[in-house]
Amino acid sequence: MANFLQIENLTKSIGDRMLFADVNLAVNEGDKIGIIAKNGAGKSTLLRILAGQEDYDSGKISQKSGLRVAYLDQDSVFDPDLSVIQACLKATPIPPEHLHADETGAGFEQRFRQMLSQLGVTDIEAPVKNMSGGQLKRMSIACALITEPDLLLLDEPTNHLDIGVIEWLEGYLRRSRSTLLMVTHDRYFLDRVCNHIIEIDRERVFSYDGNYDYYLRRRQERIEAMGAELARVKNTLRREQEWMSRQPQARAGKAKYRIDQYYDLKERSRVNLSERNVNLDISKSAYIGSKIFEAEGVSKRFGDKVILDDFTYTFARGEKVGIIGPNGVGKSTFIKMLQGLMPQDSGQWNLGETVRFGYYSQEGIAFDENKRVIDAVTELTEDIQIADGNHLSPMQFLQHFLFSVPDQQKYIYKLSGGEKRRLYLATVLMRNPNFLILDEPTNDLDIVTLGLLEEYLSKFKGCVIVVSHDRFFLDNIVDHLFVMEGNGVVKDFPGTYTEYHQWREEHDRAEQEKEKAAKTPTPAAERPKANRPAKLTYKEKREFEALEAELAELYAEKEALEALFNSGESIPDIAAKSARYSELSPLIDEKELRWLELSEKA
Repeated sequence: MANFLQIENLTKSIGDRMLFADVNLAVNEGDKIGIIAKNGAGKSTLLRILAGQEDYDSGKISQKSGLRVAYLDQDSVFDPDLSVIQACLKATPIPPEHLHADETGAGFEQRFRQMLSQLGVTDIEAPVKNMSGGQLKRMSIACALITEPDLLLLDEPTNHLDIGVIEWLEGYLRRSRSTLLMVTHDRYFLDRVCNHIIEIDRERVFSYDGNYDYYLRRRQERIEAMGAELARVKNTLRREQEWMSRQPQARAGKAKYRIDQYYDLKERSRVNLSERNVNLDISKSAYIGSKIFEAEGVSKRFGDKVILDDFTYTFARGEKVGIIGPNGVGKSTFIKMLQGLMPQDSGQWNLGETVRFGYYSQEGIAFDENKRVIDAVTELTEDIQIADGNHLSPMQFLQHFLFSVPDQQKYIYKLSGGEKRRLYLATVLMRNPNFLILDEPTNDLDIVTLGLLEEYLSKFKGCVIVVSHDRFFLDNIVDHLFVMEGNGVVKDFPGTYTEYHQWREEHDRAEQEKEKAAKTPTPAAERPKANRPAKLTYKEKREFEALEAELAELYAEKEALEALFNSGESIPDIAAKSARYSELSPLIDEKELRWLELSEKA
């Protein structure tokens, strides 16, 4: 197994803050590694360093000669005036190995078109400036995957993607031969794709040879072992402290190593094992009455695109609903209409008098980024009532969201994406809402904060509507789902996302079986014998037998092509295969018709 990347004693700091020190890591061929850390610990910085996008303080990075690397940044940058396909081709030079006789530039473009289609980007001639954030992300993913690199560096690849595309990408990466180093907060994605986890914690890197579930178990064991070691060090230190506290003459002539050992123990005892976690329990929810809201015949469309069509529903106290559906189906529009932020075309929302919304949107709050954290929050309120009835100042409240006093003096533009989202979460919860509406809350939040948010929401006494592509988050929070299928159709599914996914697979399988059964001719032995025409001639009998064999081959060929098109694999001769697929249906129909004619006489 080849060694692709070797990292030795890598150290990186930003200003006076150390991100990580003396990191040693080997990335071998076939590894699929997930990187986990709290926001601000240096996950994205590490990927940028490995991609050659950022410098480091000291250490050494060696990579295999000729290693082909592709890097997916969190932010997608394309020429806004080009079409989608032009921008992708401009951003992704054709690799030399694709320039042989049967893989011209046109062939490479065809492969790009195929991958964009599989990622749900269908209008590839549209200008980039008309693309949404989710579509730009899909374009970036296509650019990273299309060259089939030896090493993939992916920074939050699932952000801004809908669940269907995430599941496609999950399957692609599991099948891919590319070695993978990835930052993501999607825990199902980590569990199903990665075979190795590394964690950046307290400036060090810890390695776990297994998936996310294995990492959770071993991490807890590591923390417990560190706690036991720290207790032993402190006990020993107390004894040595007594010895060091004696009069200097009592220590005269004693071994110098013991004095050195004392200072070593003192340094080791300073390790802080306490987890600096966001404290959401201080937030309280205001009282909410029995009437929450009712939707009566609500409809909404944009031109020919229908978002809601006569939607009627009564929301109950304590209800927690997840909203899922493809990007662009209208999930964000739905929750904006509910709050009166966007008008409906017809129908009405009847809200209870006690409802107090807390809205966490994808766009976030429009902070003035040239202001300090503390100033921006103080402008919103100078007094915050918390769960136990006491009051906190903005400075005290922010400390519960991991903004230390020095951090609160930072300008907002200097915060990481995750820190800005955490600040936004603090401003939502400090108003004590009793009805939380969360639009993609998991984007840019680290795994630890996500876990705490899940725990908070599970105990939340008010109501929750959450739009999310995070399947793990949905499974832990919601009681049921609104499935927005498009054309105004909203189905209420009574269960978690995993239960819905299992139901959908079974339903799709049953539909495919029905479709297959309808297309498969009934065997002659099962057909009624009465009132038949004259028997088959010898020539017709031979034709009938040949047709049965030929139809079986045509069905198999069609199914094989469908499986290939849905596999996510590159298809060098896609044009020829697409043309052949188009020929198959009329050919099968023609031969089935003749088979039926002959079967009446068989």
